[in-house]
Amino acid sequence: MDNSDIFGVSTAWVLANAWNVVIAVVVLAVGWIMADLISRQMTNLIRARLKNDATIAPLVGEITRYGILCVTIVIVLGQFGVQTASILAVLGAAGLAVALALQGTLSNIAAGIMLLFLKPFKVGDYINADGIEGWVVEVELFATRMRTADGVFMFAPNSKLSNARIVNYTREASRMVEIAFSVPRMADLTKVRAELTEALKSPYSEAGVAGEVLVDSMDDSKINLVARMPVRSGDWRQARSLLQEQLMAALDRNSGFSTKV
Repeated sequence: MDNSDIFGVSTAWVLANAWNVVIAVVVLAVGWIMADLISRQMTNLIRARLKNDATIAPLVGEITRYGILCVTIVIVLGQFGVQTASILAVLGAAGLAVALALQGTLSNIAAGIMLLFLKPFKVGDYINADGIEGWVVEVELFATRMRTADGVFMFAPNSKLSNARIVNYTREASRMVEIAFSVPRMADLTKVRAELTEALKSPYSEAGVAGEVLVDSMDDSKINLVARMPVRSGDWRQARSLLQEQLMAALDRNSGFSTKV
């Protein structure tokens, strides 16, 4: 068979299947557009139903998009006479091969689903997972996007997070600020508490919530105390800084107190 024969066969095939090619292109384009559209709609619907929960919505949107694209590809192949059973068999075999080759990647997907069901954190939480520390920006299919306290982007694999000891600093509504300091051994603790309890008030605490000053330890020359005040979890760093300043000022105003915080 020479080149003219090959060209003739190719031309005949194109002419015979031109309509199928057009339909396949249209279906592929429509499927691609619908996948993006339905994915966005599904994401927005879940956020609305779950009161703007931004954790599970993006992952469900991604799964929906890939599912629609897979169905689209099956329909396109069907336009060229490929049997559905054959397509599923090929996809099953290809899926098995891919699964064996990408075990780590698939473990990230499974871990991401488990994180969504167990909910050790959500978007907006500040966590530490065995050294992976920062604000959770988005939980995706393969990894979780995070931002460190100093604004650095972090892309953490879901499998690492799911197998780690996760400390969630902002899950609870309030978090305790503790500040250690000392006063002279002969200081009047009643006066100390009266002065410092007032100094522990700040705009970062709920109205009506009072702080406390506790004795931690003592020796012959000084009494070691701990001032404790619950504040809003999201404002913990700012609150701790402000309370240390106010506590220092209160200690400085009284000559009978130690000025060391």
